[in-house]
Amino acid sequence: MVKNKQLNPQATYSKKFLRKKGGNRKKINRSIGGNLVMFLFLLLAGAFMILPLYYVVITAFKPLNEIFIFPPRFYVQNPSVENFITMVRLISGSRVPFSRYLFNSVIIAVLGTILNIIIGAMGAFPLAKHRFKGRHMIYQIIVWAMMFRGEVIGIPQYLIIANLGMINTYWSILLPHLAGTLGLFLMRQFMISNIPDTVLEAARIDGAGEWRIFWGIAMPNVKPAWLTLAIFQFQSMWHATGSTYIYDEPMKMLPTAMNQIVAGGVSRQGAAAAVSLIMMLPPIALFIFSQSSIMETMSTSGLK
Repeated sequence: MVKNKQLNPQATYSKKFLRKKGGNRKKINRSIGGNLVMFLFLLLAGAFMILPLYYVVITAFKPLNEIFIFPPRFYVQNPSVENFITMVRLISGSRVPFSRYLFNSVIIAVLGTILNIIIGAMGAFPLAKHRFKGRHMIYQIIVWAMMFRGEVIGIPQYLIIANLGMINTYWSILLPHLAGTLGLFLMRQFMISNIPDTVLEAARIDGAGEWRIFWGIAMPNVKPAWLTLAIFQFQSMWHATGSTYIYDEPMKMLPTAMNQIVAGGVSRQGAAAAVSLIMMLPPIALFIFSQSSIMETMSTSGLK
């Protein structure tokens, strides 16, 4: 004996509706022509963005007579390394050895990058993961400080450095960069979104102190953020001239020495092209090494 099953009309209608809706659903796929157009657009955009870098590279290998050709050529007819030889000869004739200028810039760039990462992370951790009065006001001050250019605070900054007796020292270049707020902002945004509070609470229950939590949990989890900060900071410190605070020749930075070398007029434009290529290579190499971390940090922090 077969029992009649009582069907729910509402359930039957819902199943038919879902089945009909699923059957009419179309997958959105680009056609071959659409993919080709998108590929060509991205190819042109990439070529447009890489064109300045390409021009700097080829100009460094152009003879002097090709550099001044108008309209400019985007190829080298007679490639030569004469520009680099001229640059080395000019550097060798300097009173201060080239190695001294290079040492100054490397020390400033490396030490400034490391200190900026540590200071930024130590300031961002309590703002991101602790609750105390005034933290929102401090964060707003940090955001407001990002809107001011260095020229705005140039005079009071010089007076402070001079009164502290730091003229002609490395600290006259390091301290102003360490006071930047971009690194603190990036680290705070990344810590808020990538470090769960439950993980920190579990570590505290297990007996871990704040210092151990910071170095053992926070810093490894925000690696993309401090790699991104390393890119920005290294580029800024590598190109720092320090001409406002450094007057002794043995303490001058590599960009200052390079600018002095190529300031001899038209005859040194080839050496200037070689200098431009050499100065841009370290930041580009560092960017290629950590470009994925930069993309992740930008998407997390909201910066474009």
